[in-house]
Amino acid sequence: MDKQQIREWVKEQGIQVIRLFFTDVLGKLKGLNIAVSEIDRALDDGIAFDGSSVEGFVRIEESDLVVRPDLSTFRRFPFNTGGVTSAFFICDVTKPDGTPLESDPRHVLARALACASAEGFDSMCVGPELEYFYFPNDRDPTPMDTGGYFDIMPLDKSSAARKATLSMLTSMGIAMEASHHEVSTGQHEIDFRYGDAMSMADNIMVSKIVVKEVAREHGLYASFMPKPIAGVNGSGMHVHQSLFSKGVNTFFDPADPYRLSPVAKKYVAGLLRHAREMTAVTNQWVNSYKRLVPGYEAPVYICWARRNRSTLVRVPAFKEGKASSCRVEYRAPDPGANPYLAFAVMLTAGLTGIRNDYPLADAVEKDIYSMTSEERRSHAIDWLPGDLLSATQLTESSKVVREALGDELFAKFLANKHEEWDRYRLQVTDYELKTYLPVL
Repeated sequence: MDKQQIREWVKEQGIQVIRLFFTDVLGKLKGLNIAVSEIDRALDDGIAFDGSSVEGFVRIEESDLVVRPDLSTFRRFPFNTGGVTSAFFICDVTKPDGTPLESDPRHVLARALACASAEGFDSMCVGPELEYFYFPNDRDPTPMDTGGYFDIMPLDKSSAARKATLSMLTSMGIAMEASHHEVSTGQHEIDFRYGDAMSMADNIMVSKIVVKEVAREHGLYASFMPKPIAGVNGSGMHVHQSLFSKGVNTFFDPADPYRLSPVAKKYVAGLLRHAREMTAVTNQWVNSYKRLVPGYEAPVYICWARRNRSTLVRVPAFKEGKASSCRVEYRAPDPGANPYLAFAVMLTAGLTGIRNDYPLADAVEKDIYSMTSEERRSHAIDWLPGDLLSATQLTESSKVVREALGDELFAKFLANKHEEWDRYRLQVTDYELKTYLPVL
């Protein structure tokens, strides 16, 4: 809808409040509400706010910022909190003079997509798989069901909540492909239909709200924490991706055994070569690295394959004759990542591989978890960093991540990660008390 159509729709639907959403550096959704009488001002000029307290935005002395609604994101908000009907926009954040805020995650992704466009790729399409757990509340990580992978269970609270979530997202115009129970008890997954990267990042942010709010209505708490329970699979956000040019999937080559074009192979080589240095962005929390361990279906080893799910990059099977569905799947990211930044660094790594003609190593179709260290060395298989500090240190020297994030956000992101690590390392954990207090 254009501005006039939005104004008319708001009046017809009796909308009382307009919500203006934006995202901070860490991927937390922020927002402000305005009365519907202020919609003209929001649409024409944007709404000013104090950005000094938003993580990674600006310093106190340069605090004035403006949120500017993206008209294409306009939707009715599905929850009538306190009986108030509302609608929302996803917004870009700018300086008062209208120039983009360099540390706005949405701008970071837009800039990466513009770079791809300048190199002949009109769009990056992605299809994320978002995993999460249902718990009784935010203090008790007890699974709320006993199901396993693809189990069809009686309509208990968790399965009912997932089905209601899928229905609500679909009714909002967010195209969903599937939903199902995941491997761990209490763990579920929703899959988004393939689409352009910016819309998909927006949809992920909105969907997290919907997942959590529907869970609350069913007496549950939904958590996107990567590894809330020790000893079971954690939650990932596998990202299927490909590049299109003039409506044609540049990743497809009918003559190749894997159906991968030279462009796709160089893109995958870029993902693999720069995987270690971009892991702090795709897996940005201390807890993220409790998931990235061997044996729990999380990718640890840096290699690729077609059917092998122990690799970092997988080439999913697709229907012959459907060239548009040829894609690669990057399996490291988790649902705690900022999707705008995660998509931006993956795209930049892939483009770097294309620009520099990176060669792609042979696929590894053997279970890497069962390989010996010598076998992994013979295949030149490296591994992802094992903790947030190691990942952050690798990112600090990364030209690719700096290019993707921009100098300003790059510095702010690294400062935040070092601060998080320092907070974590100063804690005395239950493990230490149980292990050392009785014997030392």
